[in-house]
Amino acid sequence: QGRLKESGGGWVQPGDSLRLSCVVSGLAFSTLHMAWFRQAPGKEREFVGSIMGRGRTTYADSVKGRFIVARENAQNTVTLEMNNLTPEDTATYYCAASHTDYGPDYIHWGQGTQVTVSS
Repeated sequence: QGRLKESGGGWVQPGDSLRLSCVVSGLAFSTLHMAWFRQAPGKEREFVGSIMGRGRTTYADSVKGRFIVARENAQNTVTLEMNNLTPEDTATYYCAASHTDYGPDYIHWGQGTQVTVSS
């Protein structure tokens, strides 16, 4: 059974950067389509960015140019580099995995890590 574990969340000030990591176990990581989602209090979960097994990335408009999704297959890890953070980025961030690039169907989820951006 696959397991996804996020880390790296915390409290930062506006304009700061933060890097989240998600370690995957029990799955063939290099073949997975990986994604990051976030959910703020009182709001629906929203897509942040994703990376295919071959490395192609996609981003939500709200984070394009500020966030970078990357993967290290040798470490079974996907990362989310977040730059120039704003209070609107405050949310619980989740990593998710799909076995298909086209769809995709995220059937594996982590427990989430909290990011708070506040002065």
